[in-house]
Amino acid sequence: MADIIQLLPDNIANQIAAGEVIQRPASAVKELLENAVDAGATRIQLIVADAGKSLIQVIDNGKGMSETDARMSFERHATSKIKVIDDLFHIKTMGFRGEALASIAAVAQVEIKTRRTEDELGTFLEIENSTVKVQEPCATPEGTSISMKNLFFNVPARRNFLKTNAAELRHIIDEFIRVALAFPQIFFSLTSNGQQVFHLEAGNAKQRVLQVLGNQYAAKLVQVKEDTDYMNIYGFAGKPETARKTRGEQYFFVNNRFIKSAYLNHAVMSAYQEMIAKDSFPLYVLFIDLDPSQIDINVHPTKQEIKFEDEKIIYAFVQAAIKHALAQFSVAPSLDFSLNADIQQLESVSKPFSDDKQQSASSSSLFKSFTQKNQAHFIEPTNKSELKNWKDFFTPATTSIAPLKDFAAVNGDGLLEYERRETITQAASGQLHQPEKRETALAPDALLMQIQQTYILAPGENGFLVIHQQLAHERILYERFSVAAHGKKMASQHNLFPATLELNAADSALLLDLLPDLAALGFLIEPFGNNTFVIQGTPADMLQGNEKNAIELLIEQFKHFSSDIKFTRREKLVRCMARQQSIKAGQHLTQKEMHTLTEELFLCQTHNIALNGSPTYVAFKEDYLDRMFGK
Repeated sequence: MADIIQLLPDNIANQIAAGEVIQRPASAVKELLENAVDAGATRIQLIVADAGKSLIQVIDNGKGMSETDARMSFERHATSKIKVIDDLFHIKTMGFRGEALASIAAVAQVEIKTRRTEDELGTFLEIENSTVKVQEPCATPEGTSISMKNLFFNVPARRNFLKTNAAELRHIIDEFIRVALAFPQIFFSLTSNGQQVFHLEAGNAKQRVLQVLGNQYAAKLVQVKEDTDYMNIYGFAGKPETARKTRGEQYFFVNNRFIKSAYLNHAVMSAYQEMIAKDSFPLYVLFIDLDPSQIDINVHPTKQEIKFEDEKIIYAFVQAAIKHALAQFSVAPSLDFSLNADIQQLESVSKPFSDDKQQSASSSSLFKSFTQKNQAHFIEPTNKSELKNWKDFFTPATTSIAPLKDFAAVNGDGLLEYERRETITQAASGQLHQPEKRETALAPDALLMQIQQTYILAPGENGFLVIHQQLAHERILYERFSVAAHGKKMASQHNLFPATLELNAADSALLLDLLPDLAALGFLIEPFGNNTFVIQGTPADMLQGNEKNAIELLIEQFKHFSSDIKFTRREKLVRCMARQQSIKAGQHLTQKEMHTLTEELFLCQTHNIALNGSPTYVAFKEDYLDRMFGK
């Protein structure tokens, strides 16, 4: 019987290795950028086309390579960093395994131009499927320019697994940011399809953090700096108000290498304990410098996971450094932890305090009582006595609350303010969705009661219901938006003065990807270049003046859903919209609004379950109450 075990050909072995190192265009970007940093470059340019599927090019002004080194660099396990085994435990550079370029050449068409300072001519190489096609001298600036074209051209199955261009570009931006943050002294630029996404001038660490995350964080960061004999930790942590629902802006660097560590992240979270909501994540960019012999970075193909010799010491240092920074800048004592995060989204908080509102407030008698002299015992005269009808307060009401349909017929006020406009608009365009009417336990003349400004107490024919107003409204809006997202578009209202929205590069790429789906929900948003968008219109039921905050919050909530694979992109967007625009717990409702909410809830196809799986209401039957009192 013939032998069946044989050695793999080099090109196949390289493709298998590429499966570990080059998983998507962003993986190649990371390797090429790190090589440029290791070459001592002070200017690094990244150019991509079609989110890296057609082209990834990195141009640097580093020390370049000789002809022999350029050729050898594409051989598997070729490296200049390791000569003896002991070198592996003293690595201070980014790349060292000698697999990156070999892996790239196995799955793409590669061209490289490189020249050292002492050489008059550089070297040009063209490699395809691990085979050198062209090798010749060329005229080129000092440094290296490497182009990687048609990724996975010879592995079409791998190419089919790539996501949309917008999604792949977000991954490229993530890898670019991680390298750029680690080396603020180097100029970085990123150009995508001929449009510049990043232009990061060399500077200090804080300047680079603000260049990447946005200048809006200038006054929201506290400096972290602790130096010891064992390790140094420095960087920046966000004040508690910067906490988000996603982990997006969290960066750990060990010896300038970006790492992912749930253990160290827990140390940071414990330092923020009771300062932020339990489901929120703080912002931080932290750098740890320690002896390379204390860590093992050779435990992961992409080197994003490392092992510490003594994790507990690192944990304690990180936790103490964050706590000290927050206390030093008087962040902790000034916080009100009892404040509900939803309050921040209310109109009274999010809307600007305009000049006319300020003038109106300053002219009121209440304002004058605090600003003018001799006002402590002053009572403003009035012809209307507010106490003359005090007995009416104790007189039972003789008229019952009219049913919802009577309100709508008489004065059209049966809807919440922002829902009324949408109903009128949709009725005119024939888009109003009328689910099948079903019986409810709510009596038509019921007097509803709001408890803790969160729950609606609704008496029924055989007991009563306790309805959670936010969960109920989320269900109502979800079904309404679902119809719009999968059928006819929602009505939009054009803004008289279009608002301009500026985002960071990662959020800009995400919003570009969401524009078609947002259009179906009534948002009219147009790209304006350089990570800027113009909001031309919003859904008919959205209050004017709050468009920018609404879209920023929508993006943040969408990223919160991004880790959940059971929802499609449009489904995530619909759920985010419903959660964002729903009335929140703590908001006072009138009788009309409570009736509207209750009636519309029972018109929903799934009226008893909220989006998160919780019940929208709990029914208490009469026999249950009897049993509670032993009858």
